[in-house]
Amino acid sequence: MNRRDFLTSVGAATVAALVPTAALAGPRPDYSNLLILIELKGGNDGLNTVIPYSSGEYYSLRPRIAIPRDQVLQLDSATGLHPALEPLMPLWRSRELAIVQGMGYPSPNLSHFRSIEIWDTAANSSEYLNEGWLTRAFVQTPPARSFAADGVIVGAAELGPMAGSGTRAIALTNPEQFIRQARFAAPTMQASSGALRHILKVESDIVHAAAGITADYPLQTEFAKTPFGNAIRTAAQVVASKAGVAAIKVSLNGFDTHSAQQGTQARLLKDLAEGLAALKSALVETGRWQSSLILTYAEFGRRPAENQSGGTDHGTASAHFVLGGRVKGGLYGEAPSLNGLDGNGNLARSVDFRELYATVLERWWGTDSAAVLRGRYTPLDLVRA
Repeated sequence: MNRRDFLTSVGAATVAALVPTAALAGPRPDYSNLLILIELKGGNDGLNTVIPYSSGEYYSLRPRIAIPRDQVLQLDSATGLHPALEPLMPLWRSRELAIVQGMGYPSPNLSHFRSIEIWDTAANSSEYLNEGWLTRAFVQTPPARSFAADGVIVGAAELGPMAGSGTRAIALTNPEQFIRQARFAAPTMQASSGALRHILKVESDIVHAAAGITADYPLQTEFAKTPFGNAIRTAAQVVASKAGVAAIKVSLNGFDTHSAQQGTQARLLKDLAEGLAALKSALVETGRWQSSLILTYAEFGRRPAENQSGGTDHGTASAHFVLGGRVKGGLYGEAPSLNGLDGNGNLARSVDFRELYATVLERWWGTDSAAVLRGRYTPLDLVRA
């Protein structure tokens, strides 16, 4: 493979981007603490995930798709989990699972594209930013150059929170092919122009990343033989290779459940729970559970009222999971108020998603969050130092 073929393999979705990081002075965050983001693409229905099973309004709003009370995995006298999430119950009992209820942002946008852009860039709903929130964090205080990359995106070409100039981010849709092709990318010439020097620098970064990232570490953990299970396996192998990365992002697709939600969401939540349980097992196996923080997120939740197709339409606030060996397990935020919906029939927000990002930046990595988030947000007290 020649240089041009390798660099255009972006179209084949084997590697998305590697651009040089700006080295700025400042306090060094503890990037030995790993962040793993799990995106629930399409907008997961939080009410059938974290269920207010003691609420009569919940069953009135969802006469066909509500989870029967006797099937709910009860967390306390009012709140429980979808039965498909049973693999997460050991984490709940060991206080390694936090559930943040009512997460959203002011003036929510119900477009898939625009709302996930807001989450990825940590923007206000009325502003448009070009770089992801993790990109801004890595530019402000870069990870060590000895790391194979600042971040790795598994199973998709979109860089999301690592988009924009200034971060070394790799998108792995086929890790074995990436590593194999990277061997042919070693620079063999001197640069005679600025554009060529940039290309050669990208190639050099790719080779550096491929030298550290392997996809064949002999993990004993068993992973589900599903696309999400395979992506979790790849993420775990990136960690096991000890290549050095600050953040990993994995996506689970299919949550836009406008019709026939019950079966679709049950399957997806089973995939999610089994994947997260396997990820914990692999991180324990590799000695990284105590230094890993796992967050789920999505562009929005769903409306409290079911629609005529046995599904739910785009909504606002939702519940998300935070997992890790140093997580302070429990319920955070406010339980959804189903008798206090807004004028569009949507849930009120109790936690701004940027409060969770501030938690990552300040409590997990030990860096100032105000510049990254372009404002001050109070971290949640859900991780131990």
